Amino acid sequence: MRIPVVAEQLAVGTRTVDTGRGVRVHKTVVEQPVTIDERLGRDEVEVRHVAVDRIVAPDEAPTTRHDGDTLVVPILEEVLVVERRIRIKEELHITRIRREDHHRQEVVLKAEQVNVERFDESGNPPTK
Repeated sequence: MRIPVVAEQLAVGTRTVDTGRGVRVHKTVVEQPVTIDERLGRDEVEVRHVAVDRIVAPDEAPTTRHDGDTLVVPILEEVLVVERRIRIKEELHITRIRREDHHRQEVVLKAEQVNVERFDESGNPPTK
């Protein structure tokens, strides 16, 4: 008596399948208004002339100094008498003033949205 012995064999391979001929890309631009709300700073200077009219010795001539937030700049003048003296004619008192303004502006921001659509060689979208 004979008993046939059967064995299965597997053949593995690949093949190319045409799923379509291309893609179609649709791009749209969406505009969205956005409000900017920022504080902007600026410096201003206030200059005051302050009369002093005081005589000082040449070695006592004052220099520029700070008095709080104010920069004091002495304006010197030589006065000829029998002897030379230095008189403080005036001082400049310069004060920095910090101010803030509110700046509000509306701007338009653009964003792109993309839609990709595949199609076959006839130009039709593939059926599902």
